[in-house]
Amino acid sequence: MFTGIVTDIGEIVSFKPVAQGQLHRLRIACSYDRTTIADGASIACNGVCLTVVASGVAEGKTWFDVDAAAETLALTTAKHWKLGTRLNLERALKIGDELGGHIVAGHADGIATIVSREDLPEMARFELSTTRELARFIATKGSITLDGVSLTVNTVKDVTFSVLIIPHTLDVTTIGGWKAGTEVNIEVDLMARYAARLTEMTV
Repeated sequence: MFTGIVTDIGEIVSFKPVAQGQLHRLRIACSYDRTTIADGASIACNGVCLTVVASGVAEGKTWFDVDAAAETLALTTAKHWKLGTRLNLERALKIGDELGGHIVAGHADGIATIVSREDLPEMARFELSTTRELARFIATKGSITLDGVSLTVNTVKDVTFSVLIIPHTLDVTTIGGWKAGTEVNIEVDLMARYAARLTEMTV
């Protein structure tokens, strides 16, 4: 589990197919302490929970390898990742850690597309669109995870919604580079999903 609070920005330094193209192995450079990364550890990469299969240090920089399966490549923005792509990173939640965002599974539900960006004094406003299936779980003032970042929904209208981003978040995540047309991974609030399921079962 995660909280949607990004703790580092990584960069893809290697991307190659393995297992007859059914998997792609990514090597991601980061600032984490190598000694704290164990094989089998979970790290959310742009909101996608991936499992570490190897790690090390090269040229003074920590790196870790993860495998992205065909389904991950098909359903998330991982399909667009390449050498040099920057990724929001978050380590798995430990018992006793501060829950600064909201409960995030790291299982992206799909993709949202940036419709517009408005740069305001001291912040930026983004309007996004997603599928009707996912839009039903999005509510004003509710939580949403976009590229691994826990955010509060500002407005909702049909299949579009907006978020306001403060300067700190723009500085410490990849959100500062978002523009119209950018695709991002979206994970809806788990509580909203469960509430909808319970409602369906009682109808």
